[in-house]
Amino acid sequence: MTDTATFLNELTSLLGERGLLREPDDMARYMSDWAGDTLGMPLAVARPANTAEVAEIAKRCYEHGIAMTPQGGHSGLVAGALPAANGQELVISLERLNNVRAIDPINFTITVDAGCILENVKLAAFDHDCDFPLSLGAQGSCQIGGNIATNAGGLNVLRYGMMRELVLGLEVVLPDGRTWESLNALHKDNRGYDLQQLFLGSEGTLGIVTGAVLKLSPRPTQNRTALLGLPSVQAVIDLYGLARRECCDLLTAFELIPRRCIELAIEATPELRDPLDSAYPWYVLMEVAATGPVDLSALLEALLETGMERELVLDGALAGSDTQSAQLWQFRESMLEGQRRRGEHLRTDISVPISAIPDFVSRASEVVMAASPECDIIAYGHVGDGNLHFNILPPAAMADSDKKAHLHDLEERLFEVLDGVHGSISAEHGIGRTKQAPYLARLSPIEREMVSGVKALFDPKGLMNPGRILPAGE
Repeated sequence: MTDTATFLNELTSLLGERGLLREPDDMARYMSDWAGDTLGMPLAVARPANTAEVAEIAKRCYEHGIAMTPQGGHSGLVAGALPAANGQELVISLERLNNVRAIDPINFTITVDAGCILENVKLAAFDHDCDFPLSLGAQGSCQIGGNIATNAGGLNVLRYGMMRELVLGLEVVLPDGRTWESLNALHKDNRGYDLQQLFLGSEGTLGIVTGAVLKLSPRPTQNRTALLGLPSVQAVIDLYGLARRECCDLLTAFELIPRRCIELAIEATPELRDPLDSAYPWYVLMEVAATGPVDLSALLEALLETGMERELVLDGALAGSDTQSAQLWQFRESMLEGQRRRGEHLRTDISVPISAIPDFVSRASEVVMAASPECDIIAYGHVGDGNLHFNILPPAAMADSDKKAHLHDLEERLFEVLDGVHGSISAEHGIGRTKQAPYLARLSPIEREMVSGVKALFDPKGLMNPGRILPAGE
């Protein structure tokens, strides 16, 4: 019997027949993500039920020299949690680690397994009159461990910060099978190096997050949503500056949406109707929320009145109920499905200084259109944190065989413009495999040395999610 066969038989004994999947049909759904990207065949798929089983799996992988691919809810967009094409990586799915371990509504914390689905965590917090504010389009499927591993951002970053600011404690299985338990519920802890921050955004390359203590907020008792039509990106940024001052920390979301995205949303969800009487070049989807006796309607109406007086806002729709608010947010969700239905396209996840957004969008659009006049530019994103998704649909008439190279060329041109404003090629999706080359090209020698040193310290054998962020073997 080969070493690999022995290893798999050991895992079957540990996890049971359904705890270790080995047949291609059983493993199929673990080989693709939301966007439909698919890589290779895993060695097998391990489905541990608790932290002890994760630790035992990692220990045996370490002993046998088997590469590990931690996997969450299949909602990543940079191929960071998909198995490699060589069939030598063991996928370790956290889907069965899905318990809410504890909630403390006085300390405003919730302790959860890493496999908990984000939406379930939010509902559990809601039941205790609290809110876990991370808000993502994929919250019905993404898992907390993946949110931590990718330092997820989403719609509410401008008020609550990214996942890095919402985690108080972690439980992590290291590559050799040891478990580091640091599930502290302390809001202030200044004891030396903050080791848990190394795992936030590490994309499963340093260890497997199995549990976390998350920071909660008081549950908002009221919110108001508005969808506004504006004449330009500059007007959007000027309105954001006004809203940030007038609404202060009550402003929870401020989304930039081009007209093309409204059209894509209606294509994907036919029951949607044009939200305003006329079409406008740009739209803002914004929301304010509060707890206590704050007149949000008056606050929002005063902001929009000032915006119209300054000719920043041309028209708008204000939601009068939770149902109407959900209908407005449906445009934001459906436009993603509309893009996906168009097939292969360039998905970017970049960030620029907020004040530089208008110039960047203008310059990047000029550069892309000069190289590909028939392409379709879709630039949208989270204004409050400078995160843009400058996506590109290739020319409709282009042969499928030519699209990948064409989009790669456009991405390189786009990133050159981004470098000019000192932006980032990844604001929230991470590096994974797909962004590795541009990431490494922009690392200084000292940064490369430090990043490689951290990887080598935690994973000297290079078995934990190899080939993501850094090349395999480094």
